[in-house]
Amino acid sequence: MACFGLFKSKKKTRNSSGPNPATASAPPSNVSTSRSDDSAAGKHPSKSSASTSSPRSILAMYEEKAHNLRVFELDELRSATNDFNRMLKLGEGGFGSVYKGFIKPLDGKGDRIAVAVKKLNQHGVQGHKQWLAEVQFLGVVEHPNLVKLIGYCAVDGERGIQRLLVYEFMPNKSLEDHLFNRNYPGLSWNLRLQIALGAAEGLAYLHEGLEVQVIYRDFKASNVLLDKEFRPKLSDFGLPVGTYGYAAPDYIQTGHLTIESDVWSFGVVLYEILTGRRTYERNRPQNEQKLLEWVKQYPADGRKFSMIMDPRLRNQYSLGAAREVAKLANGCLVNNRKDRPKMREVVECLKQAIQMDSMEEHPSTSSLDKQKKPGSSSKR
Repeated sequence: MACFGLFKSKKKTRNSSGPNPATASAPPSNVSTSRSDDSAAGKHPSKSSASTSSPRSILAMYEEKAHNLRVFELDELRSATNDFNRMLKLGEGGFGSVYKGFIKPLDGKGDRIAVAVKKLNQHGVQGHKQWLAEVQFLGVVEHPNLVKLIGYCAVDGERGIQRLLVYEFMPNKSLEDHLFNRNYPGLSWNLRLQIALGAAEGLAYLHEGLEVQVIYRDFKASNVLLDKEFRPKLSDFGLPVGTYGYAAPDYIQTGHLTIESDVWSFGVVLYEILTGRRTYERNRPQNEQKLLEWVKQYPADGRKFSMIMDPRLRNQYSLGAAREVAKLANGCLVNNRKDRPKMREVVECLKQAIQMDSMEEHPSTSSLDKQKKPGSSSKR
């Protein structure tokens, strides 16, 4: 596959009474751009911009598109989630809790729509900053591989601040669930490739598809959500700073995030997709606990390479395509960040791997292969 050669050839060198996100007390400029780092953006200008003028900030772009978001009353979201019923809780983290809810369409006609409602913890200024960053960022972006923000709710009262976000509902949970949780069905080989491609296209859009360059900061399997067609969508656009096991060595050493930090994290997830293993698993033998160290024992071109492949695939995969995906992951995981591929190059490599897979015959009797491919219109 020609695209993998280019890595080697590189030279080393609203509640109506509540605050509006566009007018609320804004955080510093590096926060208002959410996942973008101003200093990093200055060093890596977006190549997709045709204008020679200075790119607008996320805040400036948001003010132009803010009207596209719905402003919800707090009582409306309480009703949608049955007063934030624990039975409807989808997840919980340091940011707060996420609940499944049902809202009326904007025009009030038709069936209620399933949504995910994130209720942020009341952490004062920091909680507000995280909420504000996510509203402003998701109010600007528009891409099929980024989760869609439907609207928000902001209330300041005697009991403190209430900050909520309303997203499209993703019924098939996350990539993490399907890779590591045995209570969920595994993913077929082709579907894994399609999910990797969609996630890569989402990152490429953030890096080069906007007026400003955006660093995702926390790419990992749990932040790749899957819709009813198993299409991947990147989520969680607050103020994360990376997760252990996914953080690039250059970030760990300097504390400075770049788009190449995202590329490293993507390489880690590629190996998780290949192996079905987490980046760190303490219950395994010591020489197998750290995923990136373990896979080095089985080079992509080696005879024992297939030893790393996820047993849940039951040998239903293209060995040639798997080798190329491993080579791509290795390219993302080189120590010198300047030698890592751009995400647009990663996208092209994954497309070639998918093409190789389609041309190579391999058994597909497993029920996992009956899963719907992203974008398919056939019924499951």
